[in-house]
Amino acid sequence: MENPISIQLLDKAVEELHRLPGIGRKTALRLALFLLSQPEEMVEKFGNTLIDFRKNIQHCHICHNLSESETCPVCASPRRDKHTVCVVSDIRDVMAIENTGIYTGVYHVLGGLVNPLAGIGPSQLTISHLIERIGQESLQELILALPATPEGDTTAFYIAKQAKVSGIKISTLAKGIAIGDDLEYTDEITLGRSLANRTDFPV
Repeated sequence: MENPISIQLLDKAVEELHRLPGIGRKTALRLALFLLSQPEEMVEKFGNTLIDFRKNIQHCHICHNLSESETCPVCASPRRDKHTVCVVSDIRDVMAIENTGIYTGVYHVLGGLVNPLAGIGPSQLTISHLIERIGQESLQELILALPATPEGDTTAFYIAKQAKVSGIKISTLAKGIAIGDDLEYTDEITLGRSLANRTDFPV
C-alpha cells in the first residue's frame, strides 16, 4: 500500500539530511519538519549560509587550517611564534588547542593520519609540505600533537624520521591524554597542561 504521507520533496530533504554524520532517518525527518515549520526567510538564510560557507571557506596555504582568505588568522597574526609549529591531524584539533588559551605558536594540519589498512599513506597527507616548511621558515620546534593511537604513533614516527635530519627540536604532548583518545574530546585543562609540559619526542 502506498504511504499516504509520502511527499517527494520531504523524502528528498530527509535523504539529504541523513547524509550528515550522526544523523539517523528519524532525526533527519524531525529536522526537515522543523525547517518546514520555520518562516521561509529563516530557511533561506540557513541555506544561503551553508552555500556561502562551502564556496568561500578554503585551506590556508601555509598551515592548511580553515580560512576565509589565502592565509588564516593564526598564520597572519604578528603575535604568534612562527618558529614553533604544532602538528595536528585535523582542524578540530586546532580548535581544541586554541580553546586552552596556552599555545602561542602556529600549526600544521596534516589532513588525517597514516593508515595503511585504510589506504592512507604519507603522500596523501600534507607531510611533504611540513618538511618543506622546516627548511624554508627556519622552524625551531615541532610539537607532534597527534592522537595516542597506532595511526597517530605511526604518523608521528614517520614525521620525526623525516624531520630529524634538519636538527629541529621535536617534542610531543606530556602524559595526561589517555591512550586512544582524540584531542577534540580531551578537556581543556588536561590538554593545556599536556601542551605546556610537552616532552622531547624519542627519535
